[in-house]
Amino acid sequence: MAFDFKMIQQTYRAFPDRINAVRKLLQHPLTLTQKILTGHLFDEAANQQYQRVIDYVDFKPDRVAMQDATAQMALLQFMQAGKSKAAVPSTVHCDHLIQAKSGALEDLKTALSTNQEVYDFLGSVSNKYGIGFWKPGAGIIHQVILENYAFPGGMMIGTDSHTVNAGGLGMVAIGVGGADAVDVMAGMPWELKFPKLVGVKLIGKLNGWASAKDVILKVAGILTVKGGTGKIVEYFGEGAESISCTGKGTICNMGAEIGATTSLFGYDKKMRDYLVGTDRADVAEEADKVAEYLTGDPEVYATPEQYFDEVIEIDLSTLEPYINGPFSPDKAWPISEFAKAVKENDYPQKLEVGLIGSCTNSSYEDITRAASVAVQAKEKHLKVKSEYTVTPGSELVRYTIERDGLIKTFEEIGGVVLANACGPCIGQWARHNADKQERNSIITSFNRNFAKRNDGNPNTFSFVASPEIVTALAIAGDMTFNPITDTLTNENGEQVKLDEPHGLELPAKGFAVEDNGYQAPSEDGSGIEVVVSPESERLQLLIPFAPWNGEDLTGLKLLIKAKGKCTTDHISMAGPWLRYRGHLDNISNNMLIGAVNAANDQTNSVLNQLSGDYQPVPDTARAYKAAGIGPIVVGDENYGE
Repeated sequence: MAFDFKMIQQTYRAFPDRINAVRKLLQHPLTLTQKILTGHLFDEAANQQYQRVIDYVDFKPDRVAMQDATAQMALLQFMQAGKSKAAVPSTVHCDHLIQAKSGALEDLKTALSTNQEVYDFLGSVSNKYGIGFWKPGAGIIHQVILENYAFPGGMMIGTDSHTVNAGGLGMVAIGVGGADAVDVMAGMPWELKFPKLVGVKLIGKLNGWASAKDVILKVAGILTVKGGTGKIVEYFGEGAESISCTGKGTICNMGAEIGATTSLFGYDKKMRDYLVGTDRADVAEEADKVAEYLTGDPEVYATPEQYFDEVIEIDLSTLEPYINGPFSPDKAWPISEFAKAVKENDYPQKLEVGLIGSCTNSSYEDITRAASVAVQAKEKHLKVKSEYTVTPGSELVRYTIERDGLIKTFEEIGGVVLANACGPCIGQWARHNADKQERNSIITSFNRNFAKRNDGNPNTFSFVASPEIVTALAIAGDMTFNPITDTLTNENGEQVKLDEPHGLELPAKGFAVEDNGYQAPSEDGSGIEVVVSPESERLQLLIPFAPWNGEDLTGLKLLIKAKGKCTTDHISMAGPWLRYRGHLDNISNNMLIGAVNAANDQTNSVLNQLSGDYQPVPDTARAYKAAGIGPIVVGDENYGE
């Protein structure tokens, strides 16, 4: 039986009456987004028509998910809530604190030693408060959620931007801050400004080198990194139904990079197949009973312009592979134009490293398509020119691809298989020679490619593509290589061409795993003690804030006005700073040090209005705090993506 099956049943039983009531109130057909949102109102009954991007609405999500970096502060807050158990099903996933350096086994061993204090804390808090705990090595939060918890028509929040990945299984899944997660875990409503709706109509069918990744890379080029802000993106059409469930997850995952609140697809056969393939036939059977409520109404998809604020149409049959970058995931290049772009923009042509995997592209389908390209290096006597790494998304996927011989395929071309964790995607990569800050190019199947994101080197030109394109370019070692049209010279001096990739959506023998890494919480955690050392530099118990005195805030001073795009990376960088995510005072030394100050176009340099000097952001903030002055942070047009 699936996790939290009774909760899913209850959600589905309530859906028809709730959705029919909303349809009667609004007197028009509904998008899937409207169905799920109004089906999860905190007061349950819809009694008004909400105005998009104007009305704030209280919702009641079905579940909460937290990754190990953000979970620390969230759980420290939850410990102050006076609750004996989380009010909704909740999970913690240990994926962010494992640094990629030598390979899966050694890196995991190092992480267990380095982060033991944090893992022990997260495990004990989870055990005490009825929270499911996924141990280090179990996998990346979003892949594990898709494999175990996501369900069509559900609503969840998670303390990570890419929680939106679960939209691939038809959920409204939204990335939030830890405080929001604590509210929901404490049984309180979760507030969201009712979003605008973007409809993306997909026609045709993917073929050749094109993949689901290329859909979102193209959409990112259309909408840009701010085009999805305040909006939910809903994909539909015959093309949408032809894409695998995990492919849908890839598309939704990178919706975070266009600033979208979330993205989602309607329930279809591909989702049903994935549920059955991941031992959740019971969920599929329940979803089938209410299938009409788990997708948009036919009238909506027939005339989408009447129901969506914006409509985009993409023909999958003619879609080219895309390579996006450098330094921004919306700088979109069709592969037919990319070689020219490399030369005209003086991007480093030599490819140093190709990296596949991450929460965006680490499904069985992704791995098999990449492997179908990798195996050709050996078969066609090609020497792989670039370094190459593989990050499986979960232990379920890793164990299965090892059984099916795919890890051996990658290792035979010099590939290094990393731990089932975020690793280089979030800057947890001990890349050799990165400290030299040399100009170089890497290409990944990850989601973000901002400056310094992967290896801390501002001169690393990072590009994003599908796993199969990454693999092809790693074999060539050349950023101008186009596998659709170009040939390579093999070790025998012959010109050879790579064949189109092929893959399997689900393993022919089914998934297999010995230990998926899950630790169930105690039925009664009242006797469990959570211990945090006052001497710890990693964890710090919280002291409740003083209550508001009911008066207006006065005498505040501007700390910084962030200029232009200011992402969560700029606000609080990951990488080495992840070790302090459970220590409020120490992590504050990281606050806004990557944001560009609109006053001087510099990072980590703001005017201290007490001294008149320009100082680092955290130092200035501490000076104001010591003087009893509250600071103000002003965002620009794109803050917090």
